[in-house]
Amino acid sequence: MPVAAPGVSLGVMRFGYTLMTEQSGPRDLVRHAVDAERVGFDFEVSSDHYFPWLDAQGHSPNAWVTLGAVAQATERVELMTYVTCPILRYHPAVVAQQAATLGALSGGRFLLNLGAGEALNEHVAGQRWPAVGERHDMLEEAIEIIRSLLDGERLTFDGQHFRVDSAILWDRPDEPVELGVAVSGTQSVSRFAPLVDHLVTTEPSADVVRQWGEVRDREGIEASSRVIGQIPISWDADADAALARAHQQFRWFSLGWKVNADLPTTEAFDSASASVRPEDVAAGITCGPDLDAIVEAASAYWEAGFTDLAIVQIGEEKQDAFLAEAARPLLEKLRVAAPRD
Repeated sequence: MPVAAPGVSLGVMRFGYTLMTEQSGPRDLVRHAVDAERVGFDFEVSSDHYFPWLDAQGHSPNAWVTLGAVAQATERVELMTYVTCPILRYHPAVVAQQAATLGALSGGRFLLNLGAGEALNEHVAGQRWPAVGERHDMLEEAIEIIRSLLDGERLTFDGQHFRVDSAILWDRPDEPVELGVAVSGTQSVSRFAPLVDHLVTTEPSADVVRQWGEVRDREGIEASSRVIGQIPISWDADADAALARAHQQFRWFSLGWKVNADLPTTEAFDSASASVRPEDVAAGITCGPDLDAIVEAASAYWEAGFTDLAIVQIGEEKQDAFLAEAARPLLEKLRVAAPRD
């Protein structure tokens, strides 16, 4: 049984569904969101990209427009970005307005998760791609701007990277939108844990969760953080088809985020992942009909102290079948297996 880190509350594990904008068009995403709520997912996360990772995925609608439609089509599920980069493609003041509007539209069901981005999605704004240290400097300024505006301030800001001139958000939800940030190691944990509410991280690392809680504890922050992760699966009654689809559409996943952050085009991802074999994909992504195998893979996250885990079902062509046939029994198995405080 995992033990909660200081400043991190395990509570009841929440399970989410991923609106994978890279593999589905906007109308399909809204339809899947409604179905995912109906079968019992607790929350839904949306990627916020300009490009798919690979051409084979074939989509990339605007996340904010799509989430606005989802907010009106659903009633219960919490909505999140996973994640939005507020430093190049968007100005942070615009991100704050989008988040406040979505919070109001959804009746307070929106959580804004932020990150330092990938070149694949940010180069379209025509600016150079900064090194990670500079991106973190920019992200810190962006968080300060976004937090101030979501708290209702009239803000004038003159920073090293961003300026804001007498901005205020006229439409906000009753309670300010909470913020999460994506981090991966000690340096980014120490920097961002005091600035936001929740932790987003891609690997089920107990060390990262512990460090996050310790930093917040040292800073005297009493509010508990959620720890939000994501796991890809390729469910299919045909295990061979499941693996083939995962290899075609998700082989980039094995490259790791340090590589993924700096590749600028889908062609670069295709080239970088050309040597990734199906067996390499199978080593990192559960493929096939075995729901118990998915639960076993997911257990690494709650053992590391995560509170929220979003499922990515790979392939638009299998979303309807997954939601109709596998999602409900999978959720039942996950909730039985996951620990409770």
